[in-house]
Amino acid sequence: MELTVNGHRTYCYTGGKPFDPAQPTVVMLHGVLNAHCVWILQSRWFAHHGWNVLAPDLPGHGDSAGEPPRSVEEAADFVLALLDAAGVKQAALVGHSFGSLTAMEVAARASDRVTHLAMVGTAYPMRVSPALLEESLNAPQRAIERVNVYSHALMAPPPSALGPGTWVPGITRALMRRILASNPRVNLFHTGFKACDDYRHGEEAMDAVRCPVLFVLGRQDAMTPAKNAQPLQARARDARTVTLEAGHSLMTEAPEGVLSALREFLGMPTGRP
Repeated sequence: MELTVNGHRTYCYTGGKPFDPAQPTVVMLHGVLNAHCVWILQSRWFAHHGWNVLAPDLPGHGDSAGEPPRSVEEAADFVLALLDAAGVKQAALVGHSFGSLTAMEVAARASDRVTHLAMVGTAYPMRVSPALLEESLNAPQRAIERVNVYSHALMAPPPSALGPGTWVPGITRALMRRILASNPRVNLFHTGFKACDDYRHGEEAMDAVRCPVLFVLGRQDAMTPAKNAQPLQARARDARTVTLEAGHSLMTEAPEGVLSALREFLGMPTGRP
């Protein structure tokens, strides 16, 4: 599905189903150097069980045009404009990493439009080491290799991660390289990392969130360690936490666990249909 958002073409994956304004909507937001495809299992399940799904490529990423957001606040501006372009009055927001901060900022600004907030692989502050920031700017391919070491648990994912024999770090590395190459004008890696590192309004944003909040964290996550979500957990009004045996790439390392957590949080049954 393509929408025009702020005058630019925006690609949104809908899980293979047409958009139906009569159904509830869930928006799934990716992180740095990622795209809509990181939500492949979760987005398709919701799309085939009575939900509208909008899983966009952020501006300047993948199949979406426009200038990439240079801050969490700019990304939140985009999401609000996306809801307007789709004619969505209210939605549940699910975000991973940078996308989780974006979703929180939207929920803080527009509490009347956000019914649920799910933050996957999140932390606050989401600081990036100076060495990794510098490497993402001047040696992004090397930084991709380093981040993939930090992003995955030191254990094999279950067969449900895209099938037996799946090489999860290789999939993530290939995706990051493709998204970096999708925009030759802007270093999306450094831009995204700097936006995470610069964000300073997380506690104030969570204070303003009025909807239920779900934290989905990875026990072996070295990029956003589970303990680093505590400043947000302490301020959330109606919060619950699910901790999975996974690293930072939770949607592919623990796909069923993430889906189960989202299904229960959004009021869906947890048992298999």
